[in-house]
Formats: sequence, structure tokens, C-alpha cells
Amino acid sequence: MNLILFEECEAALPLKKRDARAIHLVKTLHKKAGDEFDAGILWGKRGKGRIEAVSAEGDVVFSLDLTESPPPRLRITVAVGFPRPIQTRRLLRDLSNMGVEAVHLVACELGDKNYLKTTLLSDGGARAALIEGAVEARDTTLPRLDVFSSVKDWLEKMPKPNAAGGGINLIACDNVEPDGGFGDEAPAQGPITLAVGPERGWSEMERRQLSLAGFKRLSLGNRALRTETACVAAVSALETLRNNQ
Repeated sequence: MNLILFEECEAALPLKKRDARAIHLVKTLHKKAGDEFDAGILWGKRGKGRIEAVSAEGDVVFSLDLTESPPPRLRITVAVGFPRPIQTRRLLRDLSNMGVEAVHLVACELGDKNYLKTTLLSDGGARAALIEGAVEARDTTLPRLDVFSSVKDWLEKMPKPNAAGGGINLIACDNVEPDGGFGDEAPAQGPITLAVGPERGWSEMERRQLSLAGFKRLSLGNRALRTETACVAAVSALETLRNNQ
């Protein structure tokens, strides 16, 4: 944990002995009364915490001095063909860590529909993964997370961003029938929507739907990448290209 993150309602309460954050502070970091640690309030400020005392029961009494704003989020929404649940957890953690604005999980024609039944979305696992990525980045904010039943459903419900300062802002990763490669055209300086297909790729119908919606299909190279690898690589490439304009 690079940042000990609290809900607003927890800020005035001691951390219980068995709380993972208390264990991290006392057992892993070997913090004691008087020591400081990096802290933040979810959706709020970040700064320093101070351990005031460790009770006989092992609870950690702390105070907070939070004056810094969290880092700005990237103006990128990532829509991804619903991956396997174990991949989904890693993907949510990593995209949260990178600071994307939103993550859309989309059921695709060539994807496994059983993935939609994962308890990750109902038992708090998805939110825990987003928080894990945020604290590793010393952030207090999380990406928005939404689920869609098909590419058609997603395209109908999601507003399309307007390119700011020129460049393309609707991009779909596609190594099978690409219109070009990353770097061939400048990405927009404003909001970008990035679509990444499932493990088996886009169907022909989905390619047509994306093209009709204005998406540019771009290749990440000759290799078939894991879904989470493709997402991280594409977001990194877009930000590098934008920063170099």
C-alpha cells in the first residue's frame, strides 16, 4: 500500500487490529506511535497521517492532515470485451492504477457469456481491485465502472467525445482488419474512447458497428496480446503520443 485510503466515515475511528491497513502499518511498515504515513480520503484530499497510539488490543489510533489534491485522471475511457474473471480483476486494478477516467465491460459476440455471471461485480471484488490500483498510484479517486450487454448496447448508451485540438478520439484495437497502426495518426488532446476486444477478437458485425460509429481500428502490432496487456499497451501508447505532440 503506497497510500492508506479511508472512507470519509472512517476518518475519526481507530483502525481495528485485523484491518488490512492496520496490519500493513504495524506489521509491514513497522510504524509506531508518532510515526507518519501517506494517507487519503476516498474521493477527497491526500496528505499525511500520524499514528497517535496503538492500543493494548492492537487498534491504531491516528490523525490526518490532508491538503493535497489527487492527481488528475487521464481523459480516456476504456471499453473492453468482458475478459475472464481473474483477468478482469487484474485489468481493473491496472487501469485504475494508470488513472483512466472510466472502464466499460462489454459482452461481445465471441466472448464467453458466462463471464458476465462473475461475482466480482456483486461481492465488492471489482471495487476492491479499483481501490488497490488507486492506492498504488497514491490516488484517492477511482474510474467509473459500467457493464453493457453487447457492443450495440454500449454504442447506443455511451455519448461520443468530441475531439479537442484535432486528432482521433474514437479508437478500436484491431490486429485483424486494421485501418492503420498506433502512431500513424495523432490522438486527440481531449477525451478519447478506446475499445479493446475480447480474447477471440471482434466479430464482423462488431467491426461494422464500430466503423459506423466512427471508430478508427488500429493495430498494436503483429502479436496477439492478452486482453489486459492490450489495454495497458494501448493506453500507454495514446498518452505517450499525446504528450509528444
